[in-house]
Amino acid sequence: MTRGLRLLVIGKQGSGKGTLCTSFSQHFGIPHISTGDALRSAVAQQTKVGLEAKSYMDVGKLVPDELVMRIVDELFVANDLLNRGFLFDGFPRTTHQADLLDALIAPEGIDAVIDLEVATDIVVERLSSRRVCTNPECGAIYSLSAPPKVKWICDLCGSPVSQRQDDTVEKILQRLADYEEMTAPLISRYETAGKLVRVEAKGTPDEVFSLALGQLVARAIVPEVSST
Repeated sequence: MTRGLRLLVIGKQGSGKGTLCTSFSQHFGIPHISTGDALRSAVAQQTKVGLEAKSYMDVGKLVPDELVMRIVDELFVANDLLNRGFLFDGFPRTTHQADLLDALIAPEGIDAVIDLEVATDIVVERLSSRRVCTNPECGAIYSLSAPPKVKWICDLCGSPVSQRQDDTVEKILQRLADYEEMTAPLISRYETAGKLVRVEAKGTPDEVFSLALGQLVARAIVPEVSST
């Protein structure tokens, strides 16, 4: 059986990873895996991993590698990712996580790593205005400029919509500082391996999708699809 495509999408928080991953998941028919969503679900369910992760997330800190990898291992088993392929959203974040992922998927490895590049001031504006459905099974995203139809009630499931505790400006800036420090070596690693695909993420979601897909086609990672 031919295995599915293996892609990673990385970038600063608020760079549009989730939106691009949703489009790619639909386009390629591979699972969209968000370790952040998985961790938040574990927190909401008050699992052992969730309670451990909450102490870091509540103060705007990144969750330690060992906790993230416990979630990742469970996701691989539950979703048969080795065979189906995967599209990881914001994972890995460190070279240590990358080492552990490489060991998990050896010997074939990753097909490509898409790095969404966006200015810090744009990220802060996006995240500080973001509002999210509190239902962990939904998680629909809104903003101050694009709120739900009924005041702060989710259009999709009817649950309350609110600001995440870690989406204040202070905590966003802390997360971005942590991201820059931890991820710079990771970007260098994938660039040296010839796996990195840089995409400027300041356009519309459709424009970013077209740019990213075009680069994958140009590198022969995925075939070009005829419009006829």
